[in-house]
Amino acid sequence: MSIAMRLVTLDSLDEAVEAVAGWQRTGGPVQLHPGDLGWNWSSGGPELAEAVRVWTRDGQILAVGMVDDGAGLIRMGIAPSAGDDAAFAARILADLSDPGQGVPPQAVEARFGPALRDLLHRSGWTADESWTPLSRDLTAPVADRGLRVEVVDAHRVQDRVAVQRAAFTNSRFTLERWRTMAAAPPYRRARCLVGYDGDGEAVATVTVWSAGQGRPGLLEPLGVHRDHRGHGYGRAITMAAAAALREMGSSSATVCTPSGNVGAVATYVSAGFRKLPDVTDFRRPA
Repeated sequence: MSIAMRLVTLDSLDEAVEAVAGWQRTGGPVQLHPGDLGWNWSSGGPELAEAVRVWTRDGQILAVGMVDDGAGLIRMGIAPSAGDDAAFAARILADLSDPGQGVPPQAVEARFGPALRDLLHRSGWTADESWTPLSRDLTAPVADRGLRVEVVDAHRVQDRVAVQRAAFTNSRFTLERWRTMAAAPPYRRARCLVGYDGDGEAVATVTVWSAGQGRPGLLEPLGVHRDHRGHGYGRAITMAAAAALREMGSSSATVCTPSGNVGAVATYVSAGFRKLPDVTDFRRPA
């Protein structure tokens, strides 16, 4: 049995995306999703390729990691078939600990993989930032959201970009970044939505990512314009996102937000999402 880590290329990124899509399970943990890769593709395909690592066993991709250098973090997705594989987990940790591999992060997001999570704990990695995963079942139709919501096309891109920049401090999202994201393979199963108030002002936005028929979809990102908060637009765009994912064949809508962001957690709960147990990243021992 041969276990190896390798970098990806721009040409092999889509292979990693499809592997991650196949690991999404209804009722499972909210781990690395194709939407996370798709959103980060907005910075450019070559840049994303430099940030992605894959671990293989006998040539089959069984884990994918996306490095966020700015946060000193690697976000992991692990195949269900490898979750309990102690030898596979040991190889991942060895690579994450080896400066020669060019990876060593200060923190690891590993929300699935009992073997890896247990090994990180036993190796002295400590609990770091806490996150709250949430999920909404999409078996039944989603109620009307009380907000005019449009799918972004060439005529609404500027609204999409403007709300994103007004919703997130220091956002670097641009028209060019949207075009790069929208042209990338993961966006084949995605939509951007913009919500408008009664005066026709763009007030909220979200991108929804499907992982394929019958699998959990992801909201990434979702935001309300800073000048239009406090009117229920967050709940309304969240419900619109869930409805869009249901139309796209997703089994559930998922999202994960910092546990300290109590307002965001409350918004998702008000839109019918169920809180799952909080999870923490793992911080490298000092």
